[in-house]
Amino acid sequence: MSVVLMKKDRELMATKATTARDLNASERVSRDPRWQSIVKRDQKADGSFFYSVKTTGVYCRPSCAARLARPENVNFYRSSEEARRAGFRACKRCKPDELSQAEQNRERIASVCRLIESSENEPTLQELADSVGLSTYHFHRLFKSMTGLTPKAYATAHRAKKMRKELERGGSVTEAMFEAGFASSSRFYEKTNGVLGMTPTDFRRGGAQIDIRFAIAQSSLGAILVAQTERGVCAILLGDDAEALARDLQDRFPNANFVGGDEEFEKVVARVIGFVETPSIGLDLPLDVRGTAFQQRVWQALRKIPAGTTVSYSELAKQVGMPKAVRAVASACAANKIAVAIPCHRVVRNDGGLSGYRWGVERKAILIEREANS
Repeated sequence: MSVVLMKKDRELMATKATTARDLNASERVSRDPRWQSIVKRDQKADGSFFYSVKTTGVYCRPSCAARLARPENVNFYRSSEEARRAGFRACKRCKPDELSQAEQNRERIASVCRLIESSENEPTLQELADSVGLSTYHFHRLFKSMTGLTPKAYATAHRAKKMRKELERGGSVTEAMFEAGFASSSRFYEKTNGVLGMTPTDFRRGGAQIDIRFAIAQSSLGAILVAQTERGVCAILLGDDAEALARDLQDRFPNANFVGGDEEFEKVVARVIGFVETPSIGLDLPLDVRGTAFQQRVWQALRKIPAGTTVSYSELAKQVGMPKAVRAVASACAANKIAVAIPCHRVVRNDGGLSGYRWGVERKAILIEREANS
């Protein structure tokens, strides 16, 4: 009798131990951000990781449409090779060893971007769509959804980058025109004011003869510098030292004609300070934004993040269609010179912690807290 009881006790203890392990495993997996990608069957996460299910012996991509596994039976892997080494076989439903539809689309758009960048003349929409075997309508919609720009806007931004590089190294305007792929001077001058914010000659001269209104005011976050060209706000800088902010602006356009803000411009500055102090009032200003095509794509995505919410750098990379470009996304955030209007402060680490911010992590924390509570 005692032997039977001891056996049952051991079996009960073993069952409890197994249950405890399952609960711990379930909690560990459920807290992992990757689990939510599986629950949502997020196609944007495909390629960034794989997961296995020990009860079926298979590994899948995050978007697999199979019945959701129990979290305690799930493990994550960085690659399909890693999952195979662990003894799992590829799922026949989602076929994780093949490119997913999302990955195929990313490859298509990447090849189109390379085509745009390498072409001497801007390809037509039809030519770009034909290069990846899609209709013009489907291609245009796919390109914009993945890059945040239309194909034409992407080509324009790429030309702007080439123009800046040529002009900044001292090349002539004529050289810049042909380097950027413009076949005629009329076409060149028609477009350059839109991408440089000024004529190419003025840009090469460091903004000579260009009026930039600016004003520096004080707020609870310290000094705020707001600068504006005729096209829109080109800088919102935060800091402790007002003179340092002014020097930063002057370094960007060393030969520009800086003009003290008039009464109308003071209203713009007041709107910026009002938003910093009370985020619930919102901030919608015309912006004069200059950057590479990728930077513009990231900055556009930043402006779509609602006040009071945050995203991780990884999530932002997925939103711009490049889930593996986390470092490049972080660099684009760091290159932003229009604080709060382009809200790079709403981007945090994967664990929710605050990382670097051009104008100080303490200011970032304050902005996030105010927006969350407004």
